[in-house]
Amino acid sequence: MLSNWLAFTQEFSSKFGVFDTVAEAEENLFNLRMCDNKRFTTFIVRFEREAYKTGWNYNALRFALRRALPQQIKDVLCLAPKQTTYNGYKVLVTQVDQCYWEDCSENTAPRTLWNASSNTNWQAGATNGIWSSIPANPANPTPRIPSG
Repeated sequence: MLSNWLAFTQEFSSKFGVFDTVAEAEENLFNLRMCDNKRFTTFIVRFEREAYKTGWNYNALRFALRRALPQQIKDVLCLAPKQTTYNGYKVLVTQVDQCYWEDCSENTAPRTLWNASSNTNWQAGATNGIWSSIPANPANPTPRIPSG
């Protein structure tokens, strides 16, 4: 006979499967992180597979997605137009990630905003490099030309 709850749930799970699939999905989503050397399009498939199981609303998913992103994407997103929808946020992150990988493929060392130590102009609000290719509104992909 099992004397504690943890032992019971482990034994139950080993015989019949996961005891609480929602809690497991929430934990997986909480622990999920996008690696610096991986593409967002690959990561979002894993993220949304777990997200679907949680039943969370789009605001909670947007928060969880932001938390899971690597710092180099977060650094650019803080300068980009704010997105109020989950889908708009995914589109923006996809565009930032694509620009990052295009920049990496064109140069052996990423330039512009990706490497803050080599370019401090971005801290003063300079918008060069990727900004001409990121639209102000991902739902309307007209390129935004920075003023200034």
